[in-house]
Amino acid sequence: MDINEIIKQAEGRRLEFKEKLPGKADLCKTIIAFANDAGGTLLIGIQDSPRIIKGLQENVLMSSEEQISNMIFDNCYPIISPEITIINVKNKFIIKVQIFRGSNLPYYLKSKGKNNGTYIRVGSSNRLANEEIIQEMERLKRNISYDSEPILDILYSKLSLKKFKDTYKETTGEICDNNSLKKLHLISSFQSELKATNALLLLSNDALKTKIFPYAKIECARFKGTNSDVFIDQKTLDGNLLEQIEQAYTFVLRHINRGAIIEGVYTKSHWEYPINAIREAIRNAVIHRDYSLLGKDIKIAIYDDMIEITNPGKLLPSIEFDKMEARQSDIRNKVIAPVFKHLGFIDQWGNGLKLISDELKKYQDIEFKWFEKGLQFQVQFIKKYYKKSNENVISSPQVAPQVAPQVKPYVERLVSVMKGELSRGKIQERLGLLDRENFRKTYLLPSLKAEVIEMTQPNSPKSPTQKYRLTRKGVMLLNSMKNKKSSEN
Repeated sequence: MDINEIIKQAEGRRLEFKEKLPGKADLCKTIIAFANDAGGTLLIGIQDSPRIIKGLQENVLMSSEEQISNMIFDNCYPIISPEITIINVKNKFIIKVQIFRGSNLPYYLKSKGKNNGTYIRVGSSNRLANEEIIQEMERLKRNISYDSEPILDILYSKLSLKKFKDTYKETTGEICDNNSLKKLHLISSFQSELKATNALLLLSNDALKTKIFPYAKIECARFKGTNSDVFIDQKTLDGNLLEQIEQAYTFVLRHINRGAIIEGVYTKSHWEYPINAIREAIRNAVIHRDYSLLGKDIKIAIYDDMIEITNPGKLLPSIEFDKMEARQSDIRNKVIAPVFKHLGFIDQWGNGLKLISDELKKYQDIEFKWFEKGLQFQVQFIKKYYKKSNENVISSPQVAPQVAPQVKPYVERLVSVMKGELSRGKIQERLGLLDRENFRKTYLLPSLKAEVIEMTQPNSPKSPTQKYRLTRKGVMLLNSMKNKKSSEN
């Protein structure tokens, strides 16, 4: 990239500016952090805030270049080989120190040692790496992943794998035996015994999963308004990884609106968010999160104005989210990701970001943002035209909410079985639901809130003879659903 373009960028994971030659410790921490991460560029002679090219005196350039090289060689270990150049920008001299991602991880300060002198790049700052991060670097050096490591103190034969094996047979048509698990690297031999890998435990429903990986879960929340002060609904998803994706996706669908758009003479269903892109973002979060980071879980937050997905683990060094069309592919979890692919939960490598990009083109009213926040990666789907007074209606000018009420799929399902006045038990029976509490929370209360059904005795909500019937809104929704089904046929 041209130096003039680099200068316009903000400091971050791969870029830092210094007005003057930094001291030994400051310089070496930056160099080590770059080498341990995605590589980076240090430009000396540029003031960061406000951004001004100050330049260095010409008579100190050669000595400064040599001093930088010596400091790196004398204080950093293993050896880091920088690429140092002098650049003239409008008769002002800058020293550019280019550091490439190292292959002999981790790099650290000689004087502090590996445990106390290893630094990583977090945003635009250098931070001391903890034991978990150092171990992950050492795995990268050996080209192994955390999910592939065997769990030595667990008897593989005692693990509860029924749900995983059922899913395997359902999706592949084959029986999941030891040979299948070996081929997928979900079990490995250790001292003549078969051992489960971290990946297999994460894909299981065994009680030990929650004990060993208490944070391998998704926390879902729907908040009232645009901040996290008040919960409307929340759910913890701590089943196996295959279940978590579908359950999280269902939670999102339950809390976003679906209306209609008019295309020519046809009325088509239209979600307020690009649901395929959101599903892909959830899938990426589960498959690519860093399971070695303790104390961090995936979080999905739904606000009135956006959906936010936060994922433990920094973005992989080789992935650039700014180039979503490029079909980039890199794998943190070298066992989990191929299992998902084998079972058909993902298609081709590198298609995820492209799918999100393509879906966003259909939603000009949704803005997509991404951030690296500490040791976490976050994406946001934001309503561009949200107004606080809208109270959860779709704000996009493309949507025509007057065609039919915008409701959740569970509400639509309830409306579809309504005929005349029905008791709670009769509605539940027609829906084929056994769990009364699930029916009440997921179907009945949302339908009442959406005003598509009403009580026959509103002043006595707990009356044993209470029944429910469609409102005018409910009738309009039912007619819209029938018209849609007719046009599809």
